[in-house]
Amino acid sequence: MNFDLVIIGSGTAAMVAAFRVRAAGWSVAIVDEKPFGGTCALRGCDPKKMLVAGVEVVDAQRRVQGHGVAGKIHIDWAELIRFKRTFTDPIPEKHQQRYDDKGIATFRSRARFVGPNTLAINDTEVQARHVVIASGAKPMHLGISGEEHLIDNEGFLQLERLPDRIVLVGGGYIAAEFSHIAARAGAAVTILQRGPRLLPQFEPELVGWLMEAFETIGVNVRTNTEVIAIEENGGSFIVHTRVGDESGAVHADLVVHAAGRTPALEQLDLPAGGVAAESGRLLLNEYLQSVSNPSVYAAGDAAQWGPPLTPVSSHDAKVVAANLLDGNHSTPNYAGVPSVAFTLPPIASVGVTEAQAREAGLRFQLKTERTSDWYTARRVAEQVYGYKALVEEGTGRILGAHLVGPHADEVINLFGLAIRHGLTADDLKSTMFAYPTGASDIGYML
Repeated sequence: MNFDLVIIGSGTAAMVAAFRVRAAGWSVAIVDEKPFGGTCALRGCDPKKMLVAGVEVVDAQRRVQGHGVAGKIHIDWAELIRFKRTFTDPIPEKHQQRYDDKGIATFRSRARFVGPNTLAINDTEVQARHVVIASGAKPMHLGISGEEHLIDNEGFLQLERLPDRIVLVGGGYIAAEFSHIAARAGAAVTILQRGPRLLPQFEPELVGWLMEAFETIGVNVRTNTEVIAIEENGGSFIVHTRVGDESGAVHADLVVHAAGRTPALEQLDLPAGGVAAESGRLLLNEYLQSVSNPSVYAAGDAAQWGPPLTPVSSHDAKVVAANLLDGNHSTPNYAGVPSVAFTLPPIASVGVTEAQAREAGLRFQLKTERTSDWYTARRVAEQVYGYKALVEEGTGRILGAHLVGPHADEVINLFGLAIRHGLTADDLKSTMFAYPTGASDIGYML
């Protein structure tokens, strides 16, 4: 069996690359041992945001209680999960149909290299003129005793019943977002973060303001806390911790892996394909091509070249498809890619941080303020609202924007647009946004 292109994975990067290359007349195959659709659509951002939709209502009711709103609402977890499945359950079949309609071959199987241009799929050797690795990411190995008791993001999003006591190991996006979902749905939540603060990807001042939201909903955040073991204890768990020289323990009914993800490469037998990797990452050139096997490219979380975000996966796939079809000429451009943690309220970032700007020796004007008294926050009785903006001296270009509070997840896109296309602070300030909206605050932030 021979193909011009075999793509390992079936997420965003895989689909975008497959459709573009197939449209050029190439024979294409998709192979994935998991249901077609990938992490974002089935096990990550989309289903997570559907759960957030439920707890947003609970949070809004809490904030405006006594301001013309009366009564009490709560989350029915089983019904919320059923609602989520109305979206996720049809996806694999829809993806299969789209591949079938375009004449793309599909394999529900594990794939591994057995030669530079040969893959073993379903115990059959398949020849591929090119291979794109778009296998996504997996929870990183923590190397602690009892690690097998952890569930990952996929397991959490499939819970039929929400346990009473939940511990999240780690302090990044998953810990922040899942803790806000679970706590507002009624669980007692503890976050155990090895580092000094949560969400290290975001500006420390804004994370500090956001921590008030964690406190309000009763999430117990323990920083500088190392998890050293997880012990099963009659249907529940004891999470053993260490803070400095002191040992401790947290009891839980569920323990969630939230300590980061790494490219899912271990099953591919990369050495057999002559595909170089180091410390669990593919070695790629600027065209997202393997430095050791020119037939192989990578995209998305498997490439780990850009931020681990769905729009980046799509962008990578377009770069790879262009290079496959027309030779190496296209390189990825990650300027102005926004990142959001969907806490309540959300926190968002685009461009450089203040620390990065200072390290790079950039000359800039810095404006930052906590703005809980602005109309945007007061209207919805939200106490957490603020921003930090960096504008380059001389040019007026926006170097970075960082937001926390109502509409931050939407407004950050306007800053991303400005950064990617070289718009200045004056360009944004002179734009007439609809009022009153989250975007109409932009002019006061610059």
